[in-house]
Amino acid sequence: MKTLRSMAKSSALFATTLIAALAPVASAVAEDAAAHQGSPLGPIGAGLAIGIAVLGGGLGQGKAVGSMLESYGRNPSVGGKLLAPMLIGMAFIESLVILAFVIAYVKA
Repeated sequence: MKTLRSMAKSSALFATTLIAALAPVASAVAEDAAAHQGSPLGPIGAGLAIGIAVLGGGLGQGKAVGSMLESYGRNPSVGGKLLAPMLIGMAFIESLVILAFVIAYVKA
């Protein structure tokens, strides 16, 4: 349980640092997008980009959960050890999908 708490704290610290580091980049991208007029096909490209990102994220999360459940089925004693890394991996996968959404929204 201590390992799970320390992993949760370190992942929260990592996420906070990542957000703080990317905030100036996001504002610069938003200013650049406002200064330049986009293509009329921008919303279509943004829709395709987020659709592909969601598809990839869904497939990745499904593979992660399926592999964890298969490992748990083969050796039930490692269930607690596998849960935390799987959840952290799923959070990273979901954060990439959210990042793709933000980029597609800003570029559209």
